Amino acid sequence: MDVYRTPDERFEGLPGYAFEPHYVEVGGMRMHHLDEGSGQPVLLFHGEPTWSYLYRKVIAALAPRARCIAPDYLGFGRSDKPVDRDWYSYDRHCETIAEFAEHLDFKDATVVVQDWGGPIGLRFAVENPDRVARLVILNTGLYSGRPPNEAWFRFRDFVRRVGTDLRPGQLINVTAGGALPPEIVEAYDAPWPTPESKSGVLMFPELVTTSDDHPSAEAMRRVRDALRAWEKPALVLFSDSDPIFSTKTAERMSELIPGAGPAEFVEGAGHFLQEQKGEEIADRIARFLTET
Repeated sequence: MDVYRTPDERFEGLPGYAFEPHYVEVGGMRMHHLDEGSGQPVLLFHGEPTWSYLYRKVIAALAPRARCIAPDYLGFGRSDKPVDRDWYSYDRHCETIAEFAEHLDFKDATVVVQDWGGPIGLRFAVENPDRVARLVILNTGLYSGRPPNEAWFRFRDFVRRVGTDLRPGQLINVTAGGALPPEIVEAYDAPWPTPESKSGVLMFPELVTTSDDHPSAEAMRRVRDALRAWEKPALVLFSDSDPIFSTKTAERMSELIPGAGPAEFVEGAGHFLQEQKGEEIADRIARFLTET
């Protein structure tokens, strides 16, 4: 299988990302993760079109109080990137994360999810309850058959239209109101310097369910049904200005999970709330660990 490996020099000197890289072999490929701090493990799942760089502010603030583990999915960040777009599926991402967890062999983890990290991380949690003690759910949902909203369709159509010219950093900057410094935008682009490196980023929108018979739908329905019986602690923490996952989505998620309290909201943040409010999120997670 043809696999692209982003040169290490692409990751040198990225602002706020002076973390030591760690690697495990998963599916015959190299999967990268961050592992900072000590104590209770907090597993941080990124979404689309991001990588572990998204959690740098959360990790910097939370690592003095917990062990922060942030994987890059295959196709993302410093992990190896299968070039064949057909390699990518919801099941494949979940299988490789489960194998990654076997390597690290952590217990009683707090799983933090956002965007595509929701379907992947929540599935990991319900299928591996012996490893997971708590959930923290940020701006995400489970598309188990119902078509997403129009904002999401516009995003998918944009990705299809630009193809390998996609610049992840530009997308993240748009959600932040164009306020990100150029060096931060470039850091988000760092993993994908060539057309063949972008297969995973281009495929994620195609894996979102748009009908009941979509290949991802049945597995997501199983995750949703399992969450109805999740009685361990869960914190639902969305931003107040996400065009894709609304405050109503947060409230429905909170109502779905028996272990969740009322949905909480971060003020003044859009879809990528870790970028805009990372320190605030870290403080809330730390309090959640103490409270539960």
